[in-house]
Amino acid sequence: MKSRILLGAVAAALVASQAQAGCVTGAVIGGVAGHVAHHHGLAGAAVGCVVGHEMAVHKKRKREEERARQRWEHEHHPG
Repeated sequence: MKSRILLGAVAAALVASQAQAGCVTGAVIGGVAGHVAHHHGLAGAAVGCVVGHEMAVHKKRKREEERARQRWEHEHHPG
């Protein structure tokens, strides 16, 4: 039963928009870790989703900052 719920949660996350980036990966990793830690797979998946999403947002911000820096350097130091 729990595996079906976890599978349903992962499937729902796959359908979710790009705003949920990192959630699926985090949920899978957290679910496995939670299952190994005394059968708390659902809680692990929920926490993993949150952490995975936060990490994806952080990575996206860093990438955008780097692109902005490169654009600024190209505009102010051509050639």
